[in-house]
Amino acid sequence: MRPRVGLSLFWRTFFLLSLLLVGSIVAWLQTFRALEFEPRAVQTAQQIASLVNLSRAALIHSDSINRVSLIKTLADSEGVRILPREPNDKSAPFTEGEVDQRVLDELVNRLGPGTVMAASVNGEEGLWVGFKIDADRYWMLLDRSRLTKVGGRTWLIWLITAAGLSLAGAALIARLINRPLKQLSFAASRVRDGDFDASRLDEKAVTSEIREVNIGFNRMAQQLAKIEQDRAVMLAGISHDLRTPLARLRLETEMSVADQDARDHMAADIDQLDAIIDKFLDYARPDHAELKPVLLNDVIEACLYAVQEQGDMKINLDVSKGLYVLADEVELARVISNLLENARRYGKTPETGIAIVDIAARARNEWVLLKVRDHGMGVAPDALPNLIKPFFRGDAARTAATGAGLGLAIVDKTVQRMGGIFALANTTTGGLAAHIKLQKPKAAATQSVGPELRSEPASIH
Repeated sequence: MRPRVGLSLFWRTFFLLSLLLVGSIVAWLQTFRALEFEPRAVQTAQQIASLVNLSRAALIHSDSINRVSLIKTLADSEGVRILPREPNDKSAPFTEGEVDQRVLDELVNRLGPGTVMAASVNGEEGLWVGFKIDADRYWMLLDRSRLTKVGGRTWLIWLITAAGLSLAGAALIARLINRPLKQLSFAASRVRDGDFDASRLDEKAVTSEIREVNIGFNRMAQQLAKIEQDRAVMLAGISHDLRTPLARLRLETEMSVADQDARDHMAADIDQLDAIIDKFLDYARPDHAELKPVLLNDVIEACLYAVQEQGDMKINLDVSKGLYVLADEVELARVISNLLENARRYGKTPETGIAIVDIAARARNEWVLLKVRDHGMGVAPDALPNLIKPFFRGDAARTAATGAGLGLAIVDKTVQRMGGIFALANTTTGGLAAHIKLQKPKAAATQSVGPELRSEPASIH
């Protein structure tokens, strides 16, 4: 099953903080509108209405001669012009957004019905307010600056700026919160790969909870490193202690047992015990490998040379010349030898009793794909994931020979140590196939080892 795609902890924290900040900004904006926009709109409407009412009162209580002088004085001193409102005047209303609707409603409420506002009259722009004096109708022309806008681009710019700064602060906070967790995740991955030295965390962190977690993790890593070291030392000691009596048993067998057949069987048992000890040592080998460009053909041919005298085994080789992999030569030889031995023991064709093994390799992008396949009976599909587990034994068809159950576990561990991928699968025509994916070295590295032949690698079927 493929893992479910999800957000990292950083992005989840960032989105939650961003949602909180955006919600706070929106709430702040609504509060500002309620506490500032509304009073400002009412105040603007009151100022305009007061000016209209004062002008109307002055005109009502002045005679015709003083009225002309009053109109001229208002125009000169206050910049307010009062003009007769003719029926054929062409007026243009304010567009939506230029004047807040609350200002218009407040003016109509204070000046009475019939009050109008216009952005231009007869082509002349300004703040035009239409009012009545008894049966006469007038226009009052005011400067647009008297109309205080309660919204617009300025507020939008401030809102975007505040949102941007808030999101930047959220990203910084999320990064600071998640940095210790990221370091812990990296250290855990290094412990998983066996690199205990690179997994040490800061034990002097400022946050007390993080400091306690780091101290506990470091102590755990130290204990795991000690356990791993003790395990390797114990297995090495056991193998050393066992080989001495095994050597004496072999010598006693050769000298004391008269029956040739019994002597051969006892020698075979001793060899099997010695091979099992070797398997334990291989599995307990430290997780460290020095990787360098290795010519794949040379390693495979060296492994085939050791089994070419086996009469129950036939090898079909399909590997291009000059194909390099990034690996440890000794470790890679151990991998191939284990796979060949596993195929010889458990992958024999039922009809002939001979293990037919196909070895093929080809390059793909930055990787080299190696396939080792037998033509035996395969294994049950539910047993495939368990074959690489230590000491696991498959069904009876593949366990006719005795062994420690560590061969494929050693292969998987060694391939991972070299930065590769190992997988097992049943083939459609019968048999078990081992797929190995190893890194392809850089061109400069292969040139330093030797010239690489430019031949097209064979396909793996």
